Amino acid sequence: MIKVGVVFGGVSVEHEVSIISAVQAMNKLDTEKYEVIPIYITKDNEWYTGSPLKEIETYKDMDLLKRFTTNVILYKKGDEFVLQKKNGFFKKIVNTVDVILPVVHGTNVEDGSLQGYFRTIGIPFAGSDVLGSAVAQDKIVQKEIFEIHKLPIAKYYWFYDSEYNMDSDEIIKNVEKAVKYPCIVKPATLGSSVGITSVKNRDELEAAIDEAIKYDEKVIVEEKVQNLAEVNISVLGTADNIRLSEIEEVTTGSDVLTFDDKYISGSKKGMSKGMASAARKVPANLPAKLDAEVRKVIDIGKRLEGLPRHASTHAAGVVITKESVDSYVPLYKGDETISCQYTMTILEELGLLKMDFLGLRTLTVINDTEKEVLRTKGIKVEYDKDMNDPKVFDLFLQG
Repeated sequence: MIKVGVVFGGVSVEHEVSIISAVQAMNKLDTEKYEVIPIYITKDNEWYTGSPLKEIETYKDMDLLKRFTTNVILYKKGDEFVLQKKNGFFKKIVNTVDVILPVVHGTNVEDGSLQGYFRTIGIPFAGSDVLGSAVAQDKIVQKEIFEIHKLPIAKYYWFYDSEYNMDSDEIIKNVEKAVKYPCIVKPATLGSSVGITSVKNRDELEAAIDEAIKYDEKVIVEEKVQNLAEVNISVLGTADNIRLSEIEEVTTGSDVLTFDDKYISGSKKGMSKGMASAARKVPANLPAKLDAEVRKVIDIGKRLEGLPRHASTHAAGVVITKESVDSYVPLYKGDETISCQYTMTILEELGLLKMDFLGLRTLTVINDTEKEVLRTKGIKVEYDKDMNDPKVFDLFLQG
């Protein structure tokens, strides 16, 4: 059995989002194949492990969390990667880990810092490598690389908070010269729509910059794209062997896709479901030409060592088989898990799922007509050589 260390949390304003994503990931991993070992990084950079970390309720009381979990360090000892107790006279080894699944969001964890540590000690990990993670987290560096590769980007201007504090009038003039209103103000190295504001005039611009500076020393202002359709596409694999997902469109009633759109809307009783809460269309309603352009951009980006943000860490990579629909295994867990729910819903609507005596749903035989219906909905079905084991590829195109 492979021992998967799921690392999450960290010193990031997106700390809580990471917890939600990680708990979802841990509850979806196939425990018949993987031993799930939670590794939680607190906001003061202490690492903890223990079974209670698999439950979202644990994070409501940090004192109890620390009492019932173990403060550890991760390092290589001999041929093993160990989690060793940090405190006490006898610093015993609590557990060992074979591979790391980072489920992290934001600075200090998603930006190559954590990936660099994994590289340093030599432990295998999923997701983008150090360079891809670092570049993808910094919107300014990312845009400069995109420009070199002649990828389409919106007009933008960026600056340091120190420059703005020294001469705000000059910065405002430079922004207005580079981009037109309306525009979008963003902290340069954050995600999850934290600190992002859409503005229509100078007063709103100044207020938005003040807000962005609370979160980041680098601020970027982008010209707003009119009639915007925000779409996502996942990438699974490496540069020489990739698979692209179906394209999804995330919808919002706001000027920009907000934190609430991503993590709060659709949740009940204040309990967020992470990106599963967001409203979306799968497949996205795009003309064929635009669909092809989106895929072309990803094809170019794959050359940049995992540069497409979350290219691996947020790809679902799910195969559903007749043995157990309820135990599908995301190799990499993240936003696209909702796509799997989409597929499950379609299978249920077509009557292709049945309940066994254990209460688990399994696939029935899928005939050619049903197979064609699924194909039109972006779902690929293949059979093994004996034609008795259907495999449903969750919104992935075969390249």
